[in-house]
Amino acid sequence: MSWGTVCLIMRLGVFLLAGRFPGQDDRDALGRASDAVVWAERAGFDDVWIAEHHFMSYGVCPSAITFTAHALGRTERITVGTAVSVLSTTHPVMLAEQVTMLDQMSGGRLHLGVGRGGPWRDLEVFGTGVDRWENGFAESLDLLLECLSEPTVAGTGRFDFRAVPMVPRPERRPRVTVACTSPGTIGIAADRDLPMLLGMDLDEAGKAAMIEAYERAGGRADNHIGAVLAHVADSREQAEAELRAAMPTWLEPGLKGYVAVDDRPRKPHDPVEYTEHLIRISPIGTAEQCLDRLREGASGIGHYILMVDGCGDPQVTRRTIERIGYLMGVV
Repeated sequence: MSWGTVCLIMRLGVFLLAGRFPGQDDRDALGRASDAVVWAERAGFDDVWIAEHHFMSYGVCPSAITFTAHALGRTERITVGTAVSVLSTTHPVMLAEQVTMLDQMSGGRLHLGVGRGGPWRDLEVFGTGVDRWENGFAESLDLLLECLSEPTVAGTGRFDFRAVPMVPRPERRPRVTVACTSPGTIGIAADRDLPMLLGMDLDEAGKAAMIEAYERAGGRADNHIGAVLAHVADSREQAEAELRAAMPTWLEPGLKGYVAVDDRPRKPHDPVEYTEHLIRISPIGTAEQCLDRLREGASGIGHYILMVDGCGDPQVTRRTIERIGYLMGVV
């Protein structure tokens, strides 16, 4: 199979966390992520995605939709996605207004990823509470979808309000994907035939199991997206060494930012063990080796988004983006 054929059957994007590495400030992290959007477009990637986190150095972008607006303004062709906008701490109507506006202004280049989030202190700070996280995701999602599709909406239940017109008026619903990490969220996505976004901590077998569960729940979408760590160097050995040197120094303080909203027990990831896990399951090495691994994946996913910033060095991030782009024959 030629690399041109691979390009036709596989959709590739870039996934950005905007992590703050040692010796950097938040401006460095956000600037590196913003520049990576431009590099990805020039290299011919299909899309680029930004994560959303609060109160942590693991990722310093607190609003994926705001970053998306900036990224759309810096680019002309590439689709920009949120990975994800967290519905447990966001009002669905407000998010829908922003999404519709950006989608129309960009000519349809926005892809909205949404998720439940976790039981973190964000729920306390933003006043939405644990119940919204535990029991309110389906209700939030349904209201969001209605706001993205209908000219007028009225709220009930957790979101009780009189009918209002949606402005800008929706012309068509933008693409919506749901981040799934649990059976409950898989069922919610499947009930609405929305595709899933699956995390980079899952190997190919884990992603395949999630897709099987989705199909058993009656979901019909087949355009699921898989996030993976990807790192390109001159050899597999060099790529592994670079990640082992850099990732734990980012993960050790970064993962401590996941602080529970209550006293529920939680065992955090060990930074070194988590690094080794990601190295073991991810496309790492030369560009050829990375693409071979993606092509041979057993999950059945045809759309991968590559977390290319595992070292926090903008030149290394750019190297990964450009070498994969060049090999795919798109630059």
